[in-house]
Amino acid sequence: MARKKEIDKQRILDAAYKLAVRGGIESLTARNIAKAVNCSTQPIYLEFENMQDLRNQVLARISDELKSNTLQQNFTGEPLIDLDLSYLYFAKEHVDLFRAMFVDGKFGNQMIVDTLMGLGLEKFKQQFDAEQFSEERLNHIVISNWIAATGLATLLINKMANFTQAQMISVLKAQIHEAMLNDRLTNVEENPLFAADSDASLEERLG
Repeated sequence: MARKKEIDKQRILDAAYKLAVRGGIESLTARNIAKAVNCSTQPIYLEFENMQDLRNQVLARISDELKSNTLQQNFTGEPLIDLDLSYLYFAKEHVDLFRAMFVDGKFGNQMIVDTLMGLGLEKFKQQFDAEQFSEERLNHIVISNWIAATGLATLLINKMANFTQAQMISVLKAQIHEAMLNDRLTNVEENPLFAADSDASLEERLG
């Protein structure tokens, strides 16, 4: 009968995930993980191809957690605003991890970008009529939203400002409405100050 492994892959991943959440990507070294699991580094290299393989699997778990729980909090009943607020509170509660993922880009993985864009598009379509926009416009609106949310988060985690929830909601709503009215991420010949009738009707709908 084969001897059961004392240190298995799941146990290593659990420890690495907790380290990443507490200390960010910089904490994911073989020595730190081995210390957390109370083992040598040998089981880590037996269960994973290399440290990058382990980091990628931790990242996948973080991405799943973001999609299923962390960024699914309910504050206002407005899906996109709630997504943004979830993101901002995540930044405040997990400063090192947030910096590694969204500011410094130390994870360097498209998975996080895809997660944020996918969630942003999903929540926008739940809150607004998306049929009036092209796929490119929708992407630009969501990107603009993440620019605003990340800007607020950066101010918060660097203690450059301290916003109330009402203030954050006000800023986010203004930015979303502006992005729906004017595509600032595309070079267009028409001056947005002289919007066509279709734009004017959109503005009326936004109120």
